[in-house]
Amino acid sequence: MSIFNGIEFKNSFGELPGELYTKQSWSSFEKTQLVAFNESLARELGFDPEIDPHEMIKVFNGEISVLDSEPLAMAYAGHQFGSWVPELGDGRGILFGQIKTASGLRDLHIKGAGKTPYSRFADGRAVLRSTIREYLCGEAMHGLNVPSSRSLIMYGGNEPVFRETTETAAMMVRVARTHIRFGNFEYLKHNGKSQYLEDLLNHVIDEYYSELSDEKDKYAKFFDNTVKATAQLIAHWQAIGFSHGVMNTDNMSILGETFDYGPFGFLENYNPEYICNHSDHEGRYAFNNQPSIGHWNCQALAAALEGLVPEKKLMESLGKYGTYFYDHLADLYRAKLGLKNKDAQDLKLVEGLLNWLKEAGLDYTNFFRNLHQIHEPNQSIFADAEGEEWLDSFMKRFNQEKISTKESRVMMLKNNPKYILRNYLAHEAIKKAEEGDFSEVEKLHKILSEPFDDHPGMESYAIASPDWGKNLEISCSS
Repeated sequence: MSIFNGIEFKNSFGELPGELYTKQSWSSFEKTQLVAFNESLARELGFDPEIDPHEMIKVFNGEISVLDSEPLAMAYAGHQFGSWVPELGDGRGILFGQIKTASGLRDLHIKGAGKTPYSRFADGRAVLRSTIREYLCGEAMHGLNVPSSRSLIMYGGNEPVFRETTETAAMMVRVARTHIRFGNFEYLKHNGKSQYLEDLLNHVIDEYYSELSDEKDKYAKFFDNTVKATAQLIAHWQAIGFSHGVMNTDNMSILGETFDYGPFGFLENYNPEYICNHSDHEGRYAFNNQPSIGHWNCQALAAALEGLVPEKKLMESLGKYGTYFYDHLADLYRAKLGLKNKDAQDLKLVEGLLNWLKEAGLDYTNFFRNLHQIHEPNQSIFADAEGEEWLDSFMKRFNQEKISTKESRVMMLKNNPKYILRNYLAHEAIKKAEEGDFSEVEKLHKILSEPFDDHPGMESYAIASPDWGKNLEISCSS
């Protein structure tokens, strides 16, 4: 009996011209070991709630064939750290298939699947370390209400792979609305394949923006939607203190989802210049640069669409990026501050708070989580004159609201997480997993999927990182 009973495959990407991909199978592991299975995601995708994850592994390890699955490796290019690379592609990933769910089309993508024509000199494998980090962070972002890819299942193999040291190989099934990136369009435009751009554009619009299919200026509207989704995604990153680390154009989803997790990090003590990627020597992808890099990447996409979208329309959408970003950022921070009404000065209020937070050297997540105490008579979260001055400004702003302090506190607790994926927590889960103990991965997955809840007995996972844990070096190696 197939694990896909009742699930409809729709491999429409594989029906596009062959210039966009290479159809191929992948390299199985001789022996497999279940590391983690995302039961809640499996249910959302329509799998049988009683499904045996070991049977699922057999399918994604290639031991059982699936009718209508046409595995392929995508071709794309991209700007990496600002430099143009004409051919990248799925060097260790295979698009297993696309399935129709109640909430739309979803890609099932096997990461760590072995060599493809785009692997260059690499082995095409992923390591257990990086796979665990992506598995946990995808769920953490989903729990934080940030658009993100997620992981369905993760399993280890018996193959050794060499990075800085010898590590264990692993595969993961990544689920996303799409794996089409800015780089897919750049690949066609800048490699003499522009005649296929309309095929790809029409595919994206028909599958993901069907309401635009009959519009005369559907390409321009698609681009504007992408600019908006990108700006709003990065606003959400900034509000929760998330640093992606590798915002290359080949890592930017055309639908504004977070994916391709590598050397990511969440802010510890508030530092807007935080660089989470050990390989980012110039700080191109520092936390405070993310909004401008998002705009830069949209410009790169605009260059790929030149000739299909009027230049005036491209420039209009790029000109709205800042408005899309700051409007959404203001909404997110209003929720974090327990405010409902909009005020044109709210971002200045936020700026003042962040400036104070930087000088105070406080933990970003824990400070905002405790901010609901601001309505208590003897609050002690502002311990100096500058903080008290900001508090006075906030109370004047709050007095314009028509909600009670109780409603405001509830709002704050719903929008300021107690738990985030701190690097040291991932590090400790990985150490145990490398010894064959996956219990910490499971525990973190549960906590991070509900980051706004209290989780009695798990309070130690919410405290600020120890000093050694704040300075872990995370590189692109995976």
